[in-house]
Amino acid sequence: MANIKLVLEYEGTNYYGWQIQPNVPTIEGELQNALARILKQRVIITGAARTDRGVHAKGQVVSFKLSLSFPVFQLIPALNSVLSPDIRVKRASQVKNAFHARHSARYKIYRYVICNNFVLHPWLRNFSWWVPFPLNCKLMQDAASYLIGRRDFSSFENKGSPFMSPVRCVQKIKIKKQGSLITVSIKADAFLYKMARNIAGTLVEVGRGRFSPLDVRNFLLTKDRRKAGPTAPPQGLFLWRVGYDRDIFDKNSW
Repeated sequence: MANIKLVLEYEGTNYYGWQIQPNVPTIEGELQNALARILKQRVIITGAARTDRGVHAKGQVVSFKLSLSFPVFQLIPALNSVLSPDIRVKRASQVKNAFHARHSARYKIYRYVICNNFVLHPWLRNFSWWVPFPLNCKLMQDAASYLIGRRDFSSFENKGSPFMSPVRCVQKIKIKKQGSLITVSIKADAFLYKMARNIAGTLVEVGRGRFSPLDVRNFLLTKDRRKAGPTAPPQGLFLWRVGYDRDIFDKNSW
């Protein structure tokens, strides 16, 4: 039985997130239906991350077991021919049997996009958070430095989280401004429920001058979600990349 790894990108605007839900379109549901149509069998897929409604992905990773012989390189054009245009398979590989899209991940990178302009560019309305107030990116970066390391991120975790422990290791946060666009890139070993959006919302409050960088440090210490900033809207968030060890590949990579 072959273990297959796919890398996807998608626009999440028209979907109720990654995970299958009854009677509504989801990314996982669309992909499972497409695989069943191509392979003539039902397969169970696992995603590296469960993106929320309206959240996008540039590097979502999926794994599944395949019992029949199917050329891996043909999965890309076959799936893309039946999937909606807002979902695309970028890469397909056969990997070692022990590989698991979620459990084998070493890190994830989320990128949050802010349109920091007096007028919202119409082509960015589904792909950014419109913040028409000046933002101080240096203060945002200073505040982000307090979030680096292995920390208890209870103050940045929304209710309804399925995780037992609120401890995560944030390896890097980078604030970058290009023209009217500001991006907040966060690399961590894993993320809590809405953690990336809560960090982005809090850093925007710092950029506006409502919080100081030291306030962010104190939010961590209180372990109280009510103290930190708002949850940033979903359309600005992208699952950018999921990282794995280099020895996962078996053969027939494409």
